[in-house]
Amino acid sequence: MIGELRGQVATQLAARTAEAGALEVEDREQLGWQLVVETVARWGTDYAATTKPLSKAQESEVAQAVFDDLFRAGRLQPLLNDPGVEDIRICGNDPVEVIYQDRPRAILPPLVASDADLVTLINQLARTQGQGERTLSPAGPTLNMRLVDGSRLTAAYLVTPRPQVVIRKHRLRSTHLGDLVGWGTLDSVLAQFLAAAVRARKNIFIVGGQGAGKTSLLRAMSREIAPGERIGTLESEFELWLHELEGGPQVVPFEEREGNGERDAQGRLLGQITMADLFPQLLRMSLRRVIVGEVRSVEVVPMLHAMNEGEGGSMCTLHARTARSAIDRVVTLCLESGIGMTTELAYRLIAQAVDFIVYIRQVDETEIGGVKHRFVEEVLEVTGIGEGGRPAVQRIFAPRGDGEAREPRGVPHTTPLCIDDLERAGFNRQWLHNPAGSWGPKPQTVRPL
Repeated sequence: MIGELRGQVATQLAARTAEAGALEVEDREQLGWQLVVETVARWGTDYAATTKPLSKAQESEVAQAVFDDLFRAGRLQPLLNDPGVEDIRICGNDPVEVIYQDRPRAILPPLVASDADLVTLINQLARTQGQGERTLSPAGPTLNMRLVDGSRLTAAYLVTPRPQVVIRKHRLRSTHLGDLVGWGTLDSVLAQFLAAAVRARKNIFIVGGQGAGKTSLLRAMSREIAPGERIGTLESEFELWLHELEGGPQVVPFEEREGNGERDAQGRLLGQITMADLFPQLLRMSLRRVIVGEVRSVEVVPMLHAMNEGEGGSMCTLHARTARSAIDRVVTLCLESGIGMTTELAYRLIAQAVDFIVYIRQVDETEIGGVKHRFVEEVLEVTGIGEGGRPAVQRIFAPRGDGEAREPRGVPHTTPLCIDDLERAGFNRQWLHNPAGSWGPKPQTVRPL
């Protein structure tokens, strides 16, 4: 029924748009809503004549469903509208798994009647909300795209026994370090330290596991960049949204593009533009800093070169299980770049390019009756070449104590070698003299941290 009404409205909208000429997005949606209301009202009258009258609330619900199907994410839209949702996981027409920020996961009724319906839904989203011409098909069995609300959708079809979809929501686009203090991700000393590191133009890797909050922390730290400073962002899908924030730096945003499923003679997807492809163009844009949403592949090498050769202040995120393992992760990506990189050269690049590694940890106890906790556990300063040619590091912030006295979150350990630079950027070295930091009460966890 919703699909039929959607088709009627789409036909009317196409005709009205042809008469009026090109419309702005808001004007088109306003006209679409008007047509939806009129179409649903007529359908409601016919429905009442054969079955029973609909209440105003029921009619409004149908109208909203038709509008969402036409202009939003259809049956997915109520989940996307829920501010507590973090991940949506769908396997064909099975019940939907939803991961929440502050409560246990839920298993909800299926969104579609069949696996084929799920593929149809995703392809409809790709046509109406995607940034390219990709759809799920035998020629293109995988799909990654950004939805209008900023959520990231990943889908697979035919290369899995059944169609699989994962949607990762970014609930907050505008965050400041003060917000992270309020949420318990940082204490006030860490917030001041990271703000000063950004202002002092230190190159920073933010590392952690999936869903730990790396992007949110990077977004908040980027707000410390001086208003009007010209920077570039490079992402697989826009997640930082720095180019949409008012009163911030002047941002040149780049987003990679997937191919259309066909391959050239070298096996490369036609139309594909990767972050590594975009990096040279990005560096020609008269930028003072480069911010990469997430380093996953060969773009790590130009990222390190940009940190080495620029004015400083570049930042990125990286998947790593600990702060120290981030170094080996970067080395592995360098060796996989296909340019003949050696371990020794990768170590040297890291030692020359990176000033700080910030590790953010997530403790998820929602499955055992608790909640999720996210906090910065460790900050390492890279101090040059150390033993065996590896980058030398020292712990500036790290957990402290044992047993009941243990503080699992990052507290001051050592004064960084670059403290003079940080003080010129507004940091007070005396704040590092409190071994307990300035954290509030310890996280209320089911199991000890």
